[in-house]
Amino acid sequence: MRVRYFTILLALAATVRTHLAPAQNTSCGVRVVVIDPGHGGDDPGAHYFGTDEKTLTLKVALKLGKLIEEGMPGVKVVYTRTTDKALAPTKIEDLQARADIANKAGGDLFVSIHVNAARESAARGVETLVMGESPKEQRYNEEALYENNRDDLIDMSDERTAAIVRAYIQNLQFTYGEYSLAMARFIQNNYVKTGRHNRGVKPQLLRVLYATDMPGVLTEIGFLSNPKEAVYLKSEAGQQEIARSLFTAVKNYSDYVLETRRAGGEPVVEKPAPKPLPAPAAPEPAAQEQPEKKGGVHFAVQILSSKKKVAPDSSEFKNYRGRVSEYTADGEYRYKYCVCISDTKAQAQQQIEEVRKTFPGAFIVRCKGDKIAK
Repeated sequence: MRVRYFTILLALAATVRTHLAPAQNTSCGVRVVVIDPGHGGDDPGAHYFGTDEKTLTLKVALKLGKLIEEGMPGVKVVYTRTTDKALAPTKIEDLQARADIANKAGGDLFVSIHVNAARESAARGVETLVMGESPKEQRYNEEALYENNRDDLIDMSDERTAAIVRAYIQNLQFTYGEYSLAMARFIQNNYVKTGRHNRGVKPQLLRVLYATDMPGVLTEIGFLSNPKEAVYLKSEAGQQEIARSLFTAVKNYSDYVLETRRAGGEPVVEKPAPKPLPAPAAPEPAAQEQPEKKGGVHFAVQILSSKKKVAPDSSEFKNYRGRVSEYTADGEYRYKYCVCISDTKAQAQQQIEEVRKTFPGAFIVRCKGDKIAK
């Protein structure tokens, strides 16, 4: 069930970096699918007609996993839970634990399953959410959201938090954004083929998608608050049909990724790991010589992007003043400013944590000459 905004600051997301690497089974575009049954344990989610959301999401998740294991040999299925349990004492920690499981498994795709509810029993249909910011009017006026369990969504009322999240969302267009949207569309298309009412694909500031380091979606499989949909959701036939729709979407997505690789080569995607808000800046370290940009393919840590050129000694670079390298990329924010120029991604990873003490949203980019390579 989707819910409103939490009021604490952002927590540290996992620092794992996931490539859409070639699948061991060459007929598949994904190797590891992470399935996340929403809620669990003391957190039941929506509760109507004697049934909890946590029970329905788990049943559908297990059915989906079985279909993948049987229908996509060589693809590994990882569950965030397989029993009725919470993963941590608090909701915030529970959501982070789900992301940690997915990241540690090296997932290529994250599918979180939830059940919707509304004050009006007539509300019906299915929708799939991707990480993004919906219009303010939509966020505040959606009557399909209840006030309980508000920790699922990110509170954008704090300007500093909002700036970090929006910078992260902007970077998604170069990383997982299109992949997540593709999966969401496949899901909705398959729901519609079974006669479900289509509520569409929507962006939403979901913490669990913010913290997972791979393309991911959160799908709402129906309204438990709607008497007719509740009967469907509780039935074995309904659960099997939903699982089949999701399974077909996973296959569609896998084919899409495989076709993308064949058409344009292996996509390298680097997701900026969100970090907590920084502590007060430490004293500036002694100036260090910034390595020259390299001519071939190399890696760097991006700390800033801008529509206009920024002087190397600008105060915007804080304690990295005079030690940045300028790159360019397509798009409105053409100019990218990086530090820690490295021959390999591993070398850049060894330095990124220190950079994030000053720039929490810093992330690794792949460079070629003086340009950022997608």
